[in-house]
Amino acid sequence: MGRPNLLFILSDQHAQRFAGCYGNGFGLTPNLDRLAAQGVVFDRAYCPSPICLPSRASLLTGKHPHRHRCWTNSDALPSDEPTYAHALGAAGYRPELIGRMHFVGPDQLHGFAARPIGDHNSNWLGVSGVGHGIFHGTAGPDAISVVRSGAGRAAYEIKDEHTTTVALRRLDEIAAGRAAGDQSPFCLTIGLMLPHPPYVVNDADFDALPEAIEEPEITGVPAEADHPWLRWWRERSGAAGLSTADQRRARRAYAGLVRKMDRQIGMILDRLEEAGLTDDTLIVYTSDHGDHAGDRGLWWKHTFYDESARVPLIMAWPGVLPAGERRQQVANLVDLPPTFAEALGGEALPDIDGRSLLAVAKAGATPWCDETFSEYCTDTSFGFAHGEYAIQRMLLRGRYKYIYYHGFPDQLFDLEADPLEQHDLSADPRFAGVRQAMRAATLAGWSPSEIGRALAEREARKDLWAKWGEQMRPADTHRWSVPADEELRLRGFPA
Repeated sequence: MGRPNLLFILSDQHAQRFAGCYGNGFGLTPNLDRLAAQGVVFDRAYCPSPICLPSRASLLTGKHPHRHRCWTNSDALPSDEPTYAHALGAAGYRPELIGRMHFVGPDQLHGFAARPIGDHNSNWLGVSGVGHGIFHGTAGPDAISVVRSGAGRAAYEIKDEHTTTVALRRLDEIAAGRAAGDQSPFCLTIGLMLPHPPYVVNDADFDALPEAIEEPEITGVPAEADHPWLRWWRERSGAAGLSTADQRRARRAYAGLVRKMDRQIGMILDRLEEAGLTDDTLIVYTSDHGDHAGDRGLWWKHTFYDESARVPLIMAWPGVLPAGERRQQVANLVDLPPTFAEALGGEALPDIDGRSLLAVAKAGATPWCDETFSEYCTDTSFGFAHGEYAIQRMLLRGRYKYIYYHGFPDQLFDLEADPLEQHDLSADPRFAGVRQAMRAATLAGWSPSEIGRALAEREARKDLWAKWGEQMRPADTHRWSVPADEELRLRGFPA
């Protein structure tokens, strides 16, 4: 037997509860459910940040955002920051990336040896990303993304179809190489865009879903119990004024995007099996963060509620990991780089926050520290900041979740007694000791004032960089654009 292979599938904005193997009863994810039955499901997996780029930078490096200093979607990961691609490349693998990752700057590989399909966004600040046409503005956290939702054809679904086609072709090439005697191990990362908004999906997947999928699982929080920052976010993002009809349609479309994504994943898993490449291949599926999809009157991500911060995580490895088992240990995406390194015999990334999950995946009784962090820090470089800085951090320790909001009251939840996080215990004197201990742990080595200064300094640099990009229009090295023969459309919207 040769060295093991890695097939890592990373989606964008897939909320854990929108998967059958996590309790969703609408049949959205038969292929992920099949993978779960063949492997191990982590029930308590969290993202390092509830927005795209910082979460992905942490997944790549094994470090939390304040360590690699990418807090926003306009930050560039330094090229000398080692990633799991560097670690596996140093061990003799040839890591390949097909599709989405969200790199900013001239380095669009960060250790990957090949990237046949790049990102939809430009490599550079100040340069326009993919043309969304009638869906302009719907990819971000704004009311228009819920209002202009439904059945149709949007850029990200097209991109995932192209990514899947290239991934299938690459698996065929690997299979042909094996047939010709090339036993080199493969190391593939496949980055999908779905189910990230626009909340628009093809007619068939939209229409196939039952009406019940449109109902939120968690109703809105009463105004008197609402947190002031969350109230501010709900109002500024436009979520507070959305109609019931728009929200029901957008939630159906989001579920349809999950359904479409799962079908693409099924094609990849089927091709892997058909090519005889499943044996000795570690298959990992996860997403960078979740989506509220209307629960508690919220949309998109940006919060530490489980709908936003909790992610699916499934690992399957025939003959190495057990089949059909679940793990309750707290995991984080920063744990994936050391997991990959241990599983494939790769180089260990130095000075990281992540811990290998391999022993836990093999045996549920493995001792583990059930504690992890996530952080959300923004400058004003993106419109969704609405001119305000956000400096926030979450600590999950055992049954308790503590959230620090700089300039706002904190929150404390008991996830065992209150899994829907509807009863904030931060002001309850019975939990004062828990709150104080978790607050101290959250702020240890993490300074809100220092982060605020760093955000301001970086924003000034990024402003100049964006102006340079706008004027110079530098060429993209890895970029995907909507093909000219594709028509973006929305049912019921004028052509």
